[in-house]
Order: sequence, then C-alpha cells, then structure tokens
Amino acid sequence: MKKLGVLLCLTFAVVLLGGNALAQGPVGDSSYYFVTYFSNANTAGAPDAVLRLINDGDAATEQTEGIPNGDLWASIYVFDDSEELQECCNCLVTPDGLLSESVDINLTSNTLTGRQENSRGVIKVISSAVPNPTANVLRTGLRGWMTHIQATSNQPEKGPFYVTETKLADSNLSAAELSALQDSCSFDITLGSGYGVCSCVPEDNDF
Repeated sequence: MKKLGVLLCLTFAVVLLGGNALAQGPVGDSSYYFVTYFSNANTAGAPDAVLRLINDGDAATEQTEGIPNGDLWASIYVFDDSEELQECCNCLVTPDGLLSESVDINLTSNTLTGRQENSRGVIKVISSAVPNPTANVLRTGLRGWMTHIQATSNQPEKGPFYVTETKLADSNLSAAELSALQDSCSFDITLGSGYGVCSCVPEDNDF
C-alpha cells in the first residue's frame, strides 16, 4: 500500500507540473535567423545540394476553416566564398508546407555577376512575416535543413562525393547584420537588371 501511495503522489505531481507548463504557454525555439554553408556546387560529377524549409505553424491563428493564415516568408541570402552577396529572394512557406530549394538551380544559377561558378559559400535565412527580403518583419516559425556535398579527395572539387544533412544553425541577428543583408539585397535587385535574384520552387514540390 505504501508503494502505491508513493506512486500516486508522484503521478499527481507530474500532472500538476505539466499543467503549470501548459498554463505558462508553449516553450520552443524562438529563432528567426539561420545560417549554413554549401560546397561542391556546380561541380561536374557532384550531386546537387538542397535547402529545405518548413513552417511549424506557430504563426497560425484560429480562424474560419478554409481561410489561409499563418504564412511565413523565407528571406534567403546567398554569399560566395569571397563574402559577396550573389543572390537573394523571398519564398512563401505556408503552415505545414515544405519548401525545397536546389543550390545549383535555384540559389546559384542567377548570380549578380551573371556567371554560374560559385562552388562554395554561405546561405543565410530570415523567417519573416512579409514577402520582402529588403524590409523583413521578423517572425518565428521557420525550421530548416541543408544537404551538404562532401568530397572525399584531397584535391579541390574532386569526387567521389557523399551527401550529409544538418539542421540550419540558429544564429544571432544584430541590427547591423539585418540592415546589411537588406541593403545588399536591395542593391542586387535594383542594379542587377534581373540578375542577383534567386528563384522559388513551388511549395511541396520536393525532389
């Protein structure tokens, strides 16, 4: 009987703690800025890397069934290995939707310089509530992963190649960094004459 009493007390305590946690609201990842890298892009014999983003639904509100709400936009900024912004764009990700962006096709094929030669670089993503990569409204809810193309030879950009995948790294977004990303993207869009803008794959069109 004593063991049963102790078990019941422990169960009751767990229920109370769980109730308190729910009463305080959801606890989760509040990140809205993510970074990753790409390598061996646009390389003969190498597979294509893919950036995948989902909308976790946190921004959705209780509205009449059938009315879309909770949309987020992924502001994507692609840098080459000389730290120059080559492409930027803003892609829609609806709640529970999946956005899959090809590094070779969508993120490095329309560079500001007009040359598809970037094999290494950095990708930065901002979770935004508006469809404008030059004037973001920060809103949490995007989660992302990236496949990486790893060469096994000590010679640059030589195979055989292997594919790994990691989560995007949660990062700190300072006011200066946000301003620099938006200003650089605005420069690309304004002066690129159609170049410097990445493209968005239709949502849920994974590959």
